[in-house]
Amino acid sequence: RVRNKPVVLILVMRASTNVAQPPYAVVTFAGKPSFYTDKKRPFRQVCTETGRIMFHEVVRLEKGAVYTEGCLKELIRMKNWGHYDADGTDGATRSNILYIGDSLFADLVDAKREFGWTTAAVTPEVGYELEMQNQKDYILVQKTIDTLVDALRVLQEELGPDQRASEDSDVLDKLERLVSKWRDKETSLLGNPFGSVFRARFQPSLFAHSLRRYCDLYMSTVSSLRNYSPEHRFYPEDSRLLSHELPYTDSCGSEDEMF
Repeated sequence: RVRNKPVVLILVMRASTNVAQPPYAVVTFAGKPSFYTDKKRPFRQVCTETGRIMFHEVVRLEKGAVYTEGCLKELIRMKNWGHYDADGTDGATRSNILYIGDSLFADLVDAKREFGWTTAAVTPEVGYELEMQNQKDYILVQKTIDTLVDALRVLQEELGPDQRASEDSDVLDKLERLVSKWRDKETSLLGNPFGSVFRARFQPSLFAHSLRRYCDLYMSTVSSLRNYSPEHRFYPEDSRLLSHELPYTDSCGSEDEMF
């Protein structure tokens, strides 16, 4: 359950996606964004044995079948999700529809922004990074970075608000260079020159911000859902972006702390 309502699952993914025992029906080559904007394009059933399109009229979506083309208006009409208006209101904006896609901007942004559906992103990089984060080398690098950053904060707390000597600045500069060196090592452990898709160094990447903005759930593979009951209710962690919203643990500073 999402938002305490029963979930209707829509799975729209690439043709190469292997989905065993689909929850209801699979739509491939939907032709987005025409899938959202067209009003009269019919669904066509795909033969699961030959992969060829069957040109008989599709009057309802059968469980376990595979379809192509179609449009949102036809989907809502066949599923009896309510009256569909030209402005996309009523049945098209139900938040109890869980829409799963493997392309953030091609699949999920319009589903969330235009129709208010609950969205879930399939992001394979999640599985790779979770595996990497559990390796000893990565844990060592991360703990080293945390230790160095904590040392920088403690050092400046000890120095206080007074004017600092050149030797103090030299120590801070050397520690900062060490932090940069270890962050480079952290990036290299991910095995590509661009580092994490979710972070630009220590800041969230544009992809991570968009994932948070447009997706209610994300996972490395759609099979991750098998670990949850169809009646499961998700209670996400409280997302706090600004420093003043985070739990205050540093004793350095005052009520006029700058973030």
